Amino acid sequence: MHRNLMTASLVLAALSPFAAAQEDSATEDERRLETVIVSDSSQVELTREFAGGQVARGGRAGMLGNLDFLDAPFSGTAYTSDLVLNQQSDSVGDVLQNDPVVRVAKGFGNFQEVYVLRGFPVYSDDLTLNGVYGILPRQTVAAELLERVEVFRGANAFINGAAPGGSGVGGTINLVPKRAPADGVRRLTVGYENNGQAYGAVDLGDRFGATDDWGVRFNAVLRDGETAVEDQDRSLSVFSLGTDYAGERFRFSADLGYQDNRIDAPRPQVTPLAGVPAEPDADTNFAQPWTYTDEEQLFGVVRGEYDLSDNISVWLGAGARKGEEANVLANPSAAQDGSLTAYRFDNTREDDVISFDTGLSAEFMTGSIGHRVVVSASSVKLESKNAYAFSSFFAPFATDLYRPVDVAPPAADFFIGGDLASPLKTEEVTNQSLAIADTLSFLDGRLLATIGLRQQDIETKTFDYTSGQRLSGYSDDKLTPAFGLVYKATDEISVYGNYAESLQPGEIAPATSGGVTIINAGEVLEPFTGDQYEIGAKYDGGDVGATIALFQLTRPNSIVVDQVFSASGEQENTGVELSVFGEPLEGLRLLGGATFLDTELARTQDGVNEGNAPIGVPEIQANLNAEWDVATISGLTLDGRIVLTGEQYADAPNTVELDGWTRLDIGARYTLDIAERPVTLRARIENLTDEAYWASTGGFPGANYLILGNPRTFSVSASVDF
Repeated sequence: MHRNLMTASLVLAALSPFAAAQEDSATEDERRLETVIVSDSSQVELTREFAGGQVARGGRAGMLGNLDFLDAPFSGTAYTSDLVLNQQSDSVGDVLQNDPVVRVAKGFGNFQEVYVLRGFPVYSDDLTLNGVYGILPRQTVAAELLERVEVFRGANAFINGAAPGGSGVGGTINLVPKRAPADGVRRLTVGYENNGQAYGAVDLGDRFGATDDWGVRFNAVLRDGETAVEDQDRSLSVFSLGTDYAGERFRFSADLGYQDNRIDAPRPQVTPLAGVPAEPDADTNFAQPWTYTDEEQLFGVVRGEYDLSDNISVWLGAGARKGEEANVLANPSAAQDGSLTAYRFDNTREDDVISFDTGLSAEFMTGSIGHRVVVSASSVKLESKNAYAFSSFFAPFATDLYRPVDVAPPAADFFIGGDLASPLKTEEVTNQSLAIADTLSFLDGRLLATIGLRQQDIETKTFDYTSGQRLSGYSDDKLTPAFGLVYKATDEISVYGNYAESLQPGEIAPATSGGVTIINAGEVLEPFTGDQYEIGAKYDGGDVGATIALFQLTRPNSIVVDQVFSASGEQENTGVELSVFGEPLEGLRLLGGATFLDTELARTQDGVNEGNAPIGVPEIQANLNAEWDVATISGLTLDGRIVLTGEQYADAPNTVELDGWTRLDIGARYTLDIAERPVTLRARIENLTDEAYWASTGGFPGANYLILGNPRTFSVSASVDF
């Protein structure tokens, strides 16, 4: 698989000049690539940065391509690589700490990032890379790889197709790999994070050819040492190589990445037994020293588009991933006094994923009405191999949340599924779809109406861990419609509305949920569908932008009752979102907003918890990030960020509630020249007050495990451009 990915990348890179040779000639000024390219629904090029450079003017809307935010009948935010670099972000989750609609939780593993949008989870393996599903590392993605982090808010089964991992009801996230800028980049960065995490990164990029139409970008990242959580060690290795071609009629990019992420003694999630225990100190680690989690991933993606004429374009995107994971975990359950019990859980996983999308876009007129018709086909195929083993449920070991006790590792020989050294195929998911959309333009382009349909076929199979025999599965299809309307009241203001649906492959009952053993593990639920209604308005004042959205989302809910994983009724989320961004005054950049959510469970089985709020969805979320260039000290920039999250229920009956929390982050950077080389010094403190808080509960529907917020984390770095 490693060899196949590399070969595919080299072949595509070799073939692209032949396509490029067919282009019309153009002057250097017309063809020179800027750092960020202006795009009109392109499948490859990016939208321009907004004032202040922290966000872009728009982002990817699936099969519709990259849209300016004023033209899109949906809402979202695209964060830039400048923001990632200046905040010393480690992962996608760090970048999304700036988004008022998103909260970062954890999955079943100890370091799998889960992103909660509009009250619904998006699993890390349901993100897209350049619009292609399933090919990113499953647990976490290093931020140094990224040119853009694009958040799409709301149901997206039409524009993207169903997510293979079964999430994405409240939105999706697209990641764009780094591209070589017009002036090139040669940057070396070294850094340090308490309590002993060393960091180094190399970023090299340049453009070639008579008109700089070819670009190459290489990134390498190494992290190693103890993190701010006591006795938790992390080792990260990341390498990526990307190339792109920016021609007049042909545009192309290809990226190959490798990531190895290991954490020793990862601080685990905690499942409350009755009531929520008080938080321990923020840097406390109640992990056993023999636990670890390790993930190694090789992945690649290519995307290209070609203009057959001035009005017709075709595109193709494709990607693949080969991943391996191994874990030895001991996630405890907690009494309200902080006493813990746990057992050992080992598992291994291997993934092979192939994914693609292709399509055609055509623009034409019928009388005074303009049309942009898009036809698209996509496919995602995932094969997963899994194995697991537990220590005895009848003899759990004891420790304490506030005074952790190290114990000898018990034998993982009680409840075994498959061979940890050579797991068998246990899951196979194939999603295929055909879609068509027409964006109609009226009133000289001031009124845009998008109508679309996607026919989706979903096939899921599960297999026995030990014998490899097929256990269950289903094959189903669904016609997913969407409708969007945009009216540009002025050049600065647009109002919009949409109806869209969500669609997820039926969830597979896990082996455990929040420390509870599931007796119907491996059973596949029927596909989940839901509805979204949304209206909103957007403002572009040149220096300041803003969006406001009102929405209602529904979807079936999965819960665990009496150790059985099943669907029960539906979750209804109604909310209001506000986002602001830009540079209202020269040298002052603002980024933030707020989300207000009213959520409830409806039509539940036998009326169980009818009308209650779902686990882990706060009523209010707010963020504000400010950057200030100090006029009296040339080169000095100060920044601060406030993250506020309201109370959230930690049980389905709504008898236990987590306290709300507020976190303060501050930072500074200083640019200067040393030996005629630009140097940037950065310092940042996250959780300045070292507040101890339960950051989230759950992250998987029906589960209520608790995640302790990160302690005060101090990081410094120095970058030199050479």
